[in-house]
Amino acid sequence: MNSIDKIEYDLLYKVNSPADLKKLSVAQLPQYCRELRRYIIEECSKNPGHLASSLGAVELAVAIHYVYDTPDDKVVWDVGHQAYAHKIITGRRDLFPTNRKLGGISGFPRMSESEYDAFGTGHASTSISAAYGMAKAAEMQGEKRKVVAVIGDGAMTGGLAFEGLNNAGEKKSTDILVILNDNEMSIDEGTGALKSYLAHVSTSRHYNRFKRRLWNLFSHIPPLLRLCQKAGNAVKQGLLQNSNLFESLNFRYFGQIDGHNIEELVRILSALKQIPEPKLLHVITVKGKGYTPAEHNQPVWHAPGCFNPDTGERIPASNSAARYQDVFGETLLELARADRRIVGITPAMPSGCSLNIMMREMPDRCFDVGIAEGHAVTFSAGLAAGGLHPVCNIYSSFMQRAYDNIIHDVALQRLPVTLCIDRAGIVGEDGATHHGSFDLAYLSCIPDIIVAAPMNELELRNMLYTAVNTPSPYAIRYPRGCGEGVEWRGVPFETIPTGKGRRLKDGKNMAVITIGTAGNLAAEAIGRIENRYPVTIAHYDLRFAKPLDEALLREAARFDRILTVEDGILRGGVGEAVAKFFSDNGLTPHVRSLGIDDKFVEHGTVAQLQAICGYDADGIERTIKEML
Repeated sequence: MNSIDKIEYDLLYKVNSPADLKKLSVAQLPQYCRELRRYIIEECSKNPGHLASSLGAVELAVAIHYVYDTPDDKVVWDVGHQAYAHKIITGRRDLFPTNRKLGGISGFPRMSESEYDAFGTGHASTSISAAYGMAKAAEMQGEKRKVVAVIGDGAMTGGLAFEGLNNAGEKKSTDILVILNDNEMSIDEGTGALKSYLAHVSTSRHYNRFKRRLWNLFSHIPPLLRLCQKAGNAVKQGLLQNSNLFESLNFRYFGQIDGHNIEELVRILSALKQIPEPKLLHVITVKGKGYTPAEHNQPVWHAPGCFNPDTGERIPASNSAARYQDVFGETLLELARADRRIVGITPAMPSGCSLNIMMREMPDRCFDVGIAEGHAVTFSAGLAAGGLHPVCNIYSSFMQRAYDNIIHDVALQRLPVTLCIDRAGIVGEDGATHHGSFDLAYLSCIPDIIVAAPMNELELRNMLYTAVNTPSPYAIRYPRGCGEGVEWRGVPFETIPTGKGRRLKDGKNMAVITIGTAGNLAAEAIGRIENRYPVTIAHYDLRFAKPLDEALLREAARFDRILTVEDGILRGGVGEAVAKFFSDNGLTPHVRSLGIDDKFVEHGTVAQLQAICGYDADGIERTIKEML
């Protein structure tokens, strides 16, 4: 059966805070979890969000808030899209229909939103480091609060998680609990040696039985429990067949346990609360738990869009144009068929970026390296040094985590690595942690790298073709979602000359210079104005943020009024580079620039946020009128 059972909300509306939750008996918690799960499904069916991950963490959220004294005790959720149940429990149930909407609550924990959101977590693998910092701060200030890091959905594959474990395990006196929410997934199926390790790791059967007896006998007498823990440490080496990774890092390991058994979770967390040292609880959960379609197709239901909650039927978006992601995936496969040097790399996003299109046909030439952006870039550099041509696809906001690798391992050595930067510009409802605002600025300042941005699907196809035939670092940035409906499949490849833009149309009154898909917004605005007023406006598509097309800019300088438009941060962006070129060369047009101001952009639809930033078609039209 696709649908979940219809249930009455007998308990859901009685819980408006963790204090209310604690009024329920342990016997009532399974029913509360069922109601909570049903509520998340119903709301996400109408207002899309990260569904499957949060369904898998319902019992964890309930047990943590039932046992710990939040917000005095601190809980860090990693990745933050697991935290919908946490948000509902902590007073945001009635706000949950506004989740990810303009002016509504965020889809991720945010310190500014609630005192229960101990730390903002939009990017993966940060929880252990942050929680250790909180635990150490409490210790240094004589505070007795507990600190819990919940890490899952693939976040443990990130190197930062192990940096945190390594540091936090140094002092046995640090009171921190790491809960490994192991669902064998990230967005797509988990990969790497760690996945195999976690499938088999456990302390010995005898040692786990020994610990359970201690808890059962002495959990209500903390001094005796601590004494028995010391005795347990003394005999541990004799009982353990093989040391495990977490024990080797000085974390007391407990697991594996069923992460959907709420009574067991409450019992174990209550016992672990008495152990004032680094400890790790390994729980096994099912991504999409409690909703059959999500359990059976976890990658799709990670963020499924709108759907019918009773049938599981997904409601397709109305735009029929190809997604830029599929243009990338299909074009890469076409190029790889003709060139055996081409290989594909992604950090845990094969379906999101559409590398899975090539993976299905050429699995031996595609690499999902896990949530490890820095490694993905340096691994790509190694592949290039070995004679291959790697195409490394990383979301713009996540590429920030690999910045030193781009500089040190790729650009400095001038290695032929193609960086495909997905989700560039405003991405919409995921908000400030996920907007690709900065890539044009942070890449353009690096020597010996080409930075390109296509205006449509065909331009992306040809830029990718050009990049894999260019013996130097080459970055292509493009947005999330559907293109312009331009014909591209089967169109013969054309090389785009590096650093050469194009004049889309001539004019007499002023010029607009754009880069990437912002050019489509500008074209719409220009068309409106020319249809209403006796003016003509020249429009130039730069194509490249680096190198700039100096000949094109000199041509544009014949106008005394120039507007630049980009889907990125203005400080250090293309508009500044254009203005600097004019200034350095004694050219004196009046230049205004539209893009993202020096601020973080909140969540909302792409159209809403571009309007707020002032570079939607209406904003561009308004600015052109002011300049004419």
